[in-house]
Order: sequence, then structure tokens, then C-alpha cells
Amino acid sequence: MAFKKDFVWGAATASYQVEGAAYEDGKGLNIWDVFCKEPGKIYENHNGDVACDQYHLYKEDVQIMKEIGVKAYRFSINWARVLPKGTGEVNEKGMEYYSNLVDELLANGIEPYITLYHWDLPYDLHVRGGFMNDDFPDWFYEYAKLIAERLGDRCKNFFTFNEPQCAIGLGYQQGVHAPGLKVMTPDFFRAWHNFLKAHGRAVKALREFCPQPVKIGLAACGGTYYPASESPEDIEAARRATFYTTSSEAAECTWNMSFCWDPIVKGQYPEKILADFKHVMPEITAEDMELISQPIDFLAQNIYNAVEIKADENGNPVRVDRYAGFPKTAIQWPVTPECLYWPMRYMAERYGKPLFISENGMSSHDWISLDGKVHDASRVDLVHRYLLNLKRAADEGIDIEGYFMWSLMDNFEWANGYNDRFGIVYVDYATQKRTLKDSAYFYKEVIAANGENL
Repeated sequence: MAFKKDFVWGAATASYQVEGAAYEDGKGLNIWDVFCKEPGKIYENHNGDVACDQYHLYKEDVQIMKEIGVKAYRFSINWARVLPKGTGEVNEKGMEYYSNLVDELLANGIEPYITLYHWDLPYDLHVRGGFMNDDFPDWFYEYAKLIAERLGDRCKNFFTFNEPQCAIGLGYQQGVHAPGLKVMTPDFFRAWHNFLKAHGRAVKALREFCPQPVKIGLAACGGTYYPASESPEDIEAARRATFYTTSSEAAECTWNMSFCWDPIVKGQYPEKILADFKHVMPEITAEDMELISQPIDFLAQNIYNAVEIKADENGNPVRVDRYAGFPKTAIQWPVTPECLYWPMRYMAERYGKPLFISENGMSSHDWISLDGKVHDASRVDLVHRYLLNLKRAADEGIDIEGYFMWSLMDNFEWANGYNDRFGIVYVDYATQKRTLKDSAYFYKEVIAANGENL
């Protein structure tokens, strides 16, 4: 079967990572604007004040996408750029930027895929409790309504959230991402439940206020696993590892796929999590679960690597140790091409929804070579291997709608600052000069052939 004829070959970025213009044209503060100013929080005290300056260079970047042949651009909206206080008065200059970006994309044959929330919570909402405030779903509804009314006439595809696992797990549990909190377990579960309700509220807002039919999903991450062999025992063990927790640690819930997707698709939290944590979870009503499980059109997963699993003598999942010298990317993530086949298969079996890979790629040690080019052979090889596994999923009839490369360009990599380069376009941050890497030309060939050249 291979990839569908209308397969979505895209590239992705996030607002704080690429836009810059942190204090221009009426934009309000977000939690990353503030977090990055705290000494020692970010690699070499970097920040996203300028980043890739896409706020001013978006037309150039759209032309780069057009040259590569990208069919879709997944970008996020900086909530505080359009609603400086998070609610209330609209910043028209901020809305104008996103409207212009959408128009530029469409004029060049590139479909916009909007992510409403990619981690940059307005700071004024943070000081009111952020996710832990039970009003958060209402705030998010107001924001989603604004985007639907202003951009929904031209944009047909929306992600409500990007990686709530990181936004809450890294920002509220581990404290290594903005806003840098380490909350108590009851506060964590309240934040998570409010996030899920906010997702449901956003789905309702987009359905109600977009003037045309739209497709809506969410981009998640979390633990992914693949079997050590294709024996039925190992396949089942890896499936169990994917969806069932084995610990009573709240932190493990965060990264378990079922903790996110079961409430959204099935309308219920996993039974073991409810049993283990009922004493610290907020009140969960039938109305809550109805809201959370508003019908959505697709599930999206950001996947970079996975853990190998084998079955023990009782069929329980056991992690397989990686051998000495196991291949790793520049950010020290393992190279596991199987991660684009098995998690897609498991998700299709459990949830029966169309699927996107909403992020995939790698950090590489890239630089401009003497010939003026960027020869990122390792990225070309990794993407090739990973896409072969995604193609296997498509060949087997799994409903894969599209693939978004992370990232279109090198950018601000959160706590790692500018230390890691994930782009298929090289950015010289001193001059803002963009240079297409070998991987961009490889991706161009893949897109043109709809993956038949893999």
C-alpha cells in the first residue's frame, strides 16, 4: 500500500523556539521569557529573545519550505502574543502576524497546521496558578475561540496541545522546564486533569467557532517500546509496556501513553492509575470525562526513540540493556528506527484512529563545511531508517496520515539553549543566514517520490 497519495509531508517548529521578537508589538510575557532570565536554568544562559527571528523572516522561511517541497507547516501560536494577559484584550499586532503567516503559507501551497499550545503559557496566567487553577480550561477556551474566529476561515487542521507530558512533567514535576516547579502529587494530578479538560474545551471552541469543518487532534509524547523479537510473547510484552504502568510513582503516570490517550479516546482513566492514586486525585465527574473525550479526528505522537522489551518467563515486560557503543544522536538519544513502526501499530490497535508522527528527527553536530554546505550524513541515514519503519506501518494498512520533520530549522532547544541543532536547515544565529543541509535535499527527494524512493 505504501504511503497514501495525499500523505502529509510536513515540517514543524514552535513559537518560542523560532519567533524571537519577545518584547515587540504588544506581546505579553510568557513563562519561558521569565524562566530563561533565571541564571543557570538554560545552557550558557541562552534565551529565545531573538531565536531564529521568524517573526520578521517568515516570508524567507516559507520560501525555504517551498523549495524543499514541504506540504504542511506545523507551527504554534504564542498565546501571550495574541492575548498578552492570557485573557481579555486582544493584541491585534500579534494576530496580524499569524494571519500574515497563514496567508503566506497558503499562497505558496503549504497547508498550515496550528498548535494552540507549545509550552509558552502567558506569565499572567502562571501567577494565577497556571494548569493548577481550575479556571484554566475556561482560559484556554477563550483563547481557542479567538484563534478559531480569526484563523479558522483559512486553517483546517489544529493540535490543541503539544506534549503535555513535557509541559507538566518537566515544568511542574521535575522543574527543569518553565515554570520550574516541583509540585506535590495532588497538585500534579489537578494540573493534568485541568489540562485534559482544557483540551476538551478547545475542541468544542474550534468546532463551534471555525467557519468551516476542521480536523482536530493532540500531539503527545511519552514512553514508547518495541519487541526484542517478533515472537508473540515479546510483541505482547512491548504492548503491555506501552499502555500499562507497573509502578505507583506519579512520575511514571506522566510518561505512560494510556494516561493521556485513554481519557481522550476512551473517556476513562486507566483503572490501575485510578486505583493507585484515588486518594490524591481531584474529583472526577462523568461530565468531566464527557468533556475530555470530545470526538477528535486524529492522534499525533512525537517520537524520537524507544526502549527494547522482551518477555520474561511469566510474560511480563523486561527492558533489554543496550549494548556498549549503542548508536546515539548528539543529544545522547538512542537510535532506534523501530520506534516508528511498533508504537504506531499498538496505537492503531488500541485506539482505531488516524495517526500522525507530529515530530521526528535528530540533534546532530552540524557546521558549515569548507565548501559552504552542511553535510549531515548521520541525519540523512537516521531519517531514512526511521521512515522505512513508518513505511512498513503504512504498507500493513495502518492509517498513517502524515509525518512532520522536527525541525524545519535549528532553533532554541529549551533548557539546552542553542547547544543542539535539530534542523534540516542550518541557522547562523549571529547573522540569521539559513543554509539547507544535505538532509533538507534528502527530504525534498522523499517528498517528491512520496516515500517510494526509500
